[in-house]
Amino acid sequence: MTQQKVSRQKVSRQKVSRQKVKCLVWDLDDTLWDGVVLEGDEPVPFEAAVKALHSLDQRGVLHAVASRGEHHIAAGHLAAQGLDDLFTVLEVSWGAKSAAVERIAAELNIGLDTIAFIDNDAVERAEVAAALPAVRCYAADAVGELAAYEEFSPEFVTDESAQRRRLYRTERRRKDAETEHTGPPAEFLASLGLVLTVRRATGADLARAHELTVRTHQLNTTGRTFDLEELRRLCADPGHEVIVASLEDRFGSYGTIGLAVTALRDGATVLELLLMSCRVMSRGAGAVLIDHIVAESLAAGRRPVAEFVPTDVNRQMLVTLRFSGFAVVEDTGERVVLAIDPDDPPPVRKHPVRVVTA
Repeated sequence: MTQQKVSRQKVSRQKVSRQKVKCLVWDLDDTLWDGVVLEGDEPVPFEAAVKALHSLDQRGVLHAVASRGEHHIAAGHLAAQGLDDLFTVLEVSWGAKSAAVERIAAELNIGLDTIAFIDNDAVERAEVAAALPAVRCYAADAVGELAAYEEFSPEFVTDESAQRRRLYRTERRRKDAETEHTGPPAEFLASLGLVLTVRRATGADLARAHELTVRTHQLNTTGRTFDLEELRRLCADPGHEVIVASLEDRFGSYGTIGLAVTALRDGATVLELLLMSCRVMSRGAGAVLIDHIVAESLAAGRRPVAEFVPTDVNRQMLVTLRFSGFAVVEDTGERVVLAIDPDDPPPVRKHPVRVVTA
């Protein structure tokens, strides 16, 4: 089989999504390489496919595999070709590829509308498209053009973009350690030595802060996004504070995983935006950052207030605010305002995460 260019119109993308692609899921035989491993071939990867792997990886797009065959054989050939380190999740089996794609999305904790799938077989693409209409599907001979498509082109490529694959692979080691742990979950969290570093954003943080607003939707209190100019203006405004948070543990860094924008209004600290990377959902970092902001607000004699705008996917953030002691004071259906009474603050909670200010 020879890879050939095709026009963009021939690419099967059954549902237009405004989300950028966070993970490209690959078939292997006759898609990534020229041949079928189980038939005794020793297929060589297509040059265009290898180029796409590296190019998208540098932009922070993850790679995964959903392919038919025997897992150990496919994994062995990937390693033999020096490509195994580029893939974050390997799903090689004889089941439906749509089910494999769903497992990949769950493993990475990202939405199906941020997944793309590439396969040489039109029947396999049709199966995925029918079962998972949010997933964008591409024919294998489009691989050389993917890097030019808007959905694979983030507005900014930050230092963390090129590290995203390594961050996820480190997370896999954490999960393996958690699976092997025999004690209570709280005991495992305590063993991680989690440290959340909170600091005011500087110019060097703005590209990553902007990236967080456009990539994070499930754990975003208002669904707002900010471009670089807006963030720069907010950082310079004495009536606002832009906070970024990074997390690390004994396995390594999670990178910059949180962003908060607060406004000082009429004796109140108003949380206009809080978002956390989905990668740290299970670590409780969002609750820790909220508690830190609340404590700072109360110490300054200000009333903590938070805005919440419901979306299809962010209800978890409303739950997090409520568990942090915020009570609803206004609810229009389209916008919720919550607050904490300074005369009756919530009790201080214990967290497995230590906060450091910088």
